[in-house]
Amino acid sequence: MTINPAAGKPADPSILVNVPKLVTAYYELRPDVSDPRQRVVFGTSGHRGSAMEVAFNEWHILAITQAICDYRKLQNIDGPLFLGMDTHALSEPAFASAIEVLAANSVDVMLSEGTPYTPTPAVSHAVLLHNRARKSGLADGIVITPSHNPPDDGGFKYDPPHGGPADSSVTSWIESKANVFLERGLDGVKRTQFAKALRAPTTHKHDFLSAYVSDLNNVVDMNAVRDAKIKLGVDPLGGAGIDYWPRIAEQYGLDLTIVNQSVDPTFRFMSVDWDGKIRMDPSSTYAMQRLIALKDKFDIAFASDTDHDRHGIVTKGSGLLPPNHYLSACVSYLFANRPNWSEDVAVGKTVVSSSMIDRVSARLGRRLYEVPVGFKWFVEGLLAGRLGFGGEESAGSSFLRRDGSVWTTDKDGIVPCLLSAEITARAGKDPGEIYRELTRELGDPVYERIDAPATPEQKAALARLSPSDIHAAEVAGQPIQKILTTAPGDGNPIGGIKVIARDGWFAARPSGTEEIYKIYAESFLGQNHLRQIEEEAQTIVSETLARSAQAA
Repeated sequence: MTINPAAGKPADPSILVNVPKLVTAYYELRPDVSDPRQRVVFGTSGHRGSAMEVAFNEWHILAITQAICDYRKLQNIDGPLFLGMDTHALSEPAFASAIEVLAANSVDVMLSEGTPYTPTPAVSHAVLLHNRARKSGLADGIVITPSHNPPDDGGFKYDPPHGGPADSSVTSWIESKANVFLERGLDGVKRTQFAKALRAPTTHKHDFLSAYVSDLNNVVDMNAVRDAKIKLGVDPLGGAGIDYWPRIAEQYGLDLTIVNQSVDPTFRFMSVDWDGKIRMDPSSTYAMQRLIALKDKFDIAFASDTDHDRHGIVTKGSGLLPPNHYLSACVSYLFANRPNWSEDVAVGKTVVSSSMIDRVSARLGRRLYEVPVGFKWFVEGLLAGRLGFGGEESAGSSFLRRDGSVWTTDKDGIVPCLLSAEITARAGKDPGEIYRELTRELGDPVYERIDAPATPEQKAALARLSPSDIHAAEVAGQPIQKILTTAPGDGNPIGGIKVIARDGWFAARPSGTEEIYKIYAESFLGQNHLRQIEEEAQTIVSETLARSAQAA
């Protein structure tokens, strides 16, 4: 990747989003359904896009919400729908559009009480609590967020009654139905006025904040954190947890400093990311410059992204921990310090997460459950208590309650932050120190993700590859041991390939939104070996795609 000269620096006023212009575009522009970029498209985390590019506007949300209402009827989902949103500029207009349709369809909607914003995990938590031991009247949820995406983006995702991200069969149905509504000029979409929707007898208030915060001691040892009297720092990055952290500090008696209490839809307080854009990514050293600069003031510090479903952990000795490092430390600590978890509970990871997690799991004697990219693949395992932990290399994770029952089935950016405090309090060392101990015993890997250009045809071909399409016998001087196109844990397609040797591996997957493919690579033999893996990975993929094109 080419690093922008502005990366890590305060945002220049010239790049700030024009919020009035953005909101005007949301209401005034109409999607052209003949343009694939302007249709409803559900990726791994819902429908996302910018109103400026006519990819996320009023018509999209009206159509998607009606499709969700129709899906609920089809599935006999007749309990309440928990609705949350983050602090992006387009979240408020999308919230209004969704309420207008939900009220017109007589859906019982639960809106946040006390704070306008609701983190993704608080919605999942609310759905699961309502549905516990129920067979009927099941609840589901909608979260309005594009996660850590730039300020001009909006996002809209649906959580079925299991409380986690909807699987592909559900999102495909909703996507198809919504596009039909767009094609018909919204014919069939029920809608009422916003003010009337707020007064509707089906519109209710729900205290997401109190329910979530009051339950935290059942998933993290908050008493140990309090008693250790460690100094904590948190940056909510202007996101949906802005009112959650003060309540957490007060309720559990924590020495917690909120280093940034700003909520601003331009996110002008951020340092810009690697590409010169504002992005609220807690795993990016460029975006996290302010908190990294404060690391010596705290025993442990952390941040969450805009909808608080990702985490970033900052320690005195290591600075910002790469997500794979922290996931490895979490697995090592949790499975050794949760005595009420079953011995059969497994470790969940995605196929592009570090193999250090594999080695830590083997050291613990725990089964590894490796799935394709996307948190939705962990939902059933977490719900049933078969997975103690599920983690992604992109800093998304969740884990079971201390008694071994489900906490959330969506990513939770808050509890991994608080777990870093528990680890520091109970182990007497921070997660960075724990990871360094693991490397001395299990090896010290280097990991990187790079992007390479790809045409739509090449991306489609990459997603269809089978192991027999790879003709190489070795990678970076070592024999290839395995070639995967399906995940070992659940057998689902990974949408690309993963090539594994003894001391390193690479995976290649097409991007769902850009004309690129992504190469993930890791080596346990150092930086030079990693570079060799990356170079050979690009050669292997390019040659394979060329042969595929010739065969076609």
